[in-house]
Amino acid sequence: MGSLIYGTSGIEIEFEDRTLEHLQIVIATKLRRRESFFFSWRDTQKVGDGRSSIWLDPGIPLYFKYVGGRVPSISREWLTELTASSNSSSGLVLTDEPSLDNSVKRRS
Repeated sequence: MGSLIYGTSGIEIEFEDRTLEHLQIVIATKLRRRESFFFSWRDTQKVGDGRSSIWLDPGIPLYFKYVGGRVPSISREWLTELTASSNSSSGLVLTDEPSLDNSVKRRS
């Protein structure tokens, strides 16, 4: 489990390394454009099984900490979904990675 460490308060949010890599790409793209937005995700049972959101802004420090030493492969389809979400009025909402089965069904 990697972590996104948010702001100077050091709030640490755990995500699988593969998920964190996709989030880093989408978040970095938005912040590089100086865009602020909400980021929301479903909490694990470990932290209450609810839902959380944070405000992301270019002035708020972020630190992405990975457990593994290798960069995971990137799913273009998942990046497309996450990017579309980040550009919506709701902001970036973390969704599960599209499965290979769903990708094949959509192309048919």
